Amino acid sequence: MCLRDERVLLGVSGGIAAYKAAELVRRLRDAGAQVRVVMTDGAKRFITPLTLQALSGNPVRDSLWDEGAEAAMGHIELARWATRVLVAPATADTLARLAHGHADDLLSTLVLATAAPVAVAPAMNQQMWAHPATQANVALLRGRGVQVFGPGAGDQACGEVGPGRLLEPDELVSALASQVRASAMLAGVRVLITAGPTFEDIDPVRFIGNRSSGKMGFAVAAAAAAMGAEVSLIAGPVALPTPVGVARINVRSAAQMLAAVMDALPGQDIYIGAAAVADYTPACVADKKIKKTAADMAVALDRTTDILATVTAATPRPFVVGFAAETHDLEHYARDKLQRKGLDLIAANQVGCAGGGFEADCNTLQVFWADGERTLGPDSKAVVAQQLLALVAERRAMANA
Repeated sequence: MCLRDERVLLGVSGGIAAYKAAELVRRLRDAGAQVRVVMTDGAKRFITPLTLQALSGNPVRDSLWDEGAEAAMGHIELARWATRVLVAPATADTLARLAHGHADDLLSTLVLATAAPVAVAPAMNQQMWAHPATQANVALLRGRGVQVFGPGAGDQACGEVGPGRLLEPDELVSALASQVRASAMLAGVRVLITAGPTFEDIDPVRFIGNRSSGKMGFAVAAAAAAMGAEVSLIAGPVALPTPVGVARINVRSAAQMLAAVMDALPGQDIYIGAAAVADYTPACVADKKIKKTAADMAVALDRTTDILATVTAATPRPFVVGFAAETHDLEHYARDKLQRKGLDLIAANQVGCAGGGFEADCNTLQVFWADGERTLGPDSKAVVAQQLLALVAERRAMANA
């Protein structure tokens, strides 16, 4: 576990698990990291700043209103100093404030002010962790590229048992070291990703669409950026924030997505087609709203141009990853699409079932290539996206060897 040359800003918030921060500081330094600690007022009720100062070898900061430090804009200096930010433990209150962009104490201000990758290690009662508000806050953070380490499950200080325990210091150091390794995995690689649905207009009011939320494609874009890639994201009509470090192009129809893809394709190293692109589009779009006059109505449809097949036919072509959303016979249809369209990898997921697929925050992917397969998940779409990108990097390296 090597963190040499890393400058870790450790944020400690006010939960009983704050006592583990002392051992965490030691382990971070043993791994080669420089460590500075920022504490919330609540954290100081569980462990003293003096303890963490002695172990880190640096003064502990705990206030935005430290006149000596802030004479030189100390909170900005700290934000610039860090190459990694780790909040451990991250209480439910801290997660909520970070998710909603509060800047009312030193720690929350630093998280807003830093350009460094941010990770949080949740620690709380199992019921608090399971609460929809906490899960929504975690989903928001993940959507912005924040890594979530844990929580673990087991006996809790309150006497209950379940998920919510802070990971052990060695586990957190290992997770941080893995993040460091991952951040260089796609360094210098150009990645083009499509995400979300397309809407095919019938008239100025109605359209043909699908249930894709774009969450999986956006998670892949965030993971690719975190791994050091230069990421371009072509997004259908979805209401999702743009991941940090990602260049976004918004489109509506399959034809617009095709044009955007072909315009951005030259020079790309990897193409990931995670969008749910319409297979058909109305042959004629009415310029006025079609009125309800007959008992039934027929809409003539034309086939859209296959974006994946167009990309694989390009010269030179990137490493191409397709997606397949299936309701049945998943492997059969995925492998058929893999071969028919000349893909390097295909990621298939079962839709129409609870706990995954469209609109859900979790997913399971069956990834296939010519002579192999791997299952990713079940886990959050953010974690599955990281696993997918690691597999893409591995398979691409083998293809280029």
